Amino acid sequence: MDVDLGSAESIRDPTGYFRAARERGGAVQWSAPHRAWVVLSHAEVEAAFRDTETLSADRSKTFQRAAARHSPAFGVVAELLSGWMNFRDDPAHRRLREPVRAAFTPRAVGALEEDVRSAVEQALEACHGEIVDLYQAFARPIPALVIADMLGADREDRERFQDWSDDIGKIVFSLAPGSVAEEPVVRATEQFVAFFSRLIERERANPSGNLLSAIVHSGVGELNPIELVGACTLLLFGGHETTTTLLDNALAILLERPDLADWLRVHPEAYASAVEEFMRVAGPARTMARKVRVSHARGGRDLEPGQTVFLGIVAANHDEAVFDEPSRIDLERDPNPQLGFGWGPHFCLGANLARLEARIALRALLERFPRMEPAVPVPELEGGIMGFARRPLLARLADRRVPRLPRQPAGARG
Repeated sequence: MDVDLGSAESIRDPTGYFRAARERGGAVQWSAPHRAWVVLSHAEVEAAFRDTETLSADRSKTFQRAAARHSPAFGVVAELLSGWMNFRDDPAHRRLREPVRAAFTPRAVGALEEDVRSAVEQALEACHGEIVDLYQAFARPIPALVIADMLGADREDRERFQDWSDDIGKIVFSLAPGSVAEEPVVRATEQFVAFFSRLIERERANPSGNLLSAIVHSGVGELNPIELVGACTLLLFGGHETTTTLLDNALAILLERPDLADWLRVHPEAYASAVEEFMRVAGPARTMARKVRVSHARGGRDLEPGQTVFLGIVAANHDEAVFDEPSRIDLERDPNPQLGFGWGPHFCLGANLARLEARIALRALLERFPRMEPAVPVPELEGGIMGFARRPLLARLADRRVPRLPRQPAGARG
């Protein structure tokens, strides 16, 4: 009865699965399948996110060990990922985060609303035909278009850097980076480095005032060349990977539950709270990994240095001690202290942007298409320890802008 964070049961019925797990073994317990500690209550997960003294988020040594198992060419992958702030502890984490942080304040993100609406409108124009794949036509392009604008990349480059991000994701989401196939990851990394190096040089010569320009010319602290490229790739990867999954899962819920879609159309003031609820029940991150720094007790268990700890975001977000009827989707849930964006020092830098994109995108889609129904059964939610798999969402859409001929009375000819 060991906890398996990637089991089908934990995806199908997270409320029941993790409630039973907590009743059996408590909020912190050892998982033989994962060979790691798992943290399963909201209180303990939140506390662990805040704890940087006894737990470490640093994965740079993991990537270095992975590089040792590959050819010398793989070294650039380890170097690039070691520049991702979410894989480092302070002081490196703070130094990498500060040049970027100001661009993601609520005020700064609010100024991006027109850019987001432009990206949403471009995606909506692609939603035509008898059957539309809402993942490919809508959920996938919008976040990529927005982050491309922020970094000064051409929108036409979207598909290229999305493909590179898909390849990088193979190591980012792997629990065994040393076993990942080398060629596609190295190729994607080299292309990322070449692509952003050109953009960085352009910004040095002719500052544009965009996000990339702010990073390059930050007065907070100067990043070296590979750290600059690392910051860009992280923003591009995180800026579209997580929000795409959020939109994909939210749209799947709305296709399966047309009553929720109809309710949102009548209550547009609830889109902000609805996004929080979608993050709670189907946010992109299921788990975050940490390493034990020093011996300490947590949840009545003794943890030792070097052991792995999985912070069960999905378990915390379905904890009945915090959420009333956690298995029920409540688009007006308040309060909703979901932990899908993490917490503490490593709280997701792009959370405000993800919320803005999801709120605008979902509202625009539901208002443009007053009728939206699955063309085929919605694929079941699947995933693993770290997150959810992407799902094609084939839908039939009725466009509000296209007038529909009135039905003829029964027996009419013409």
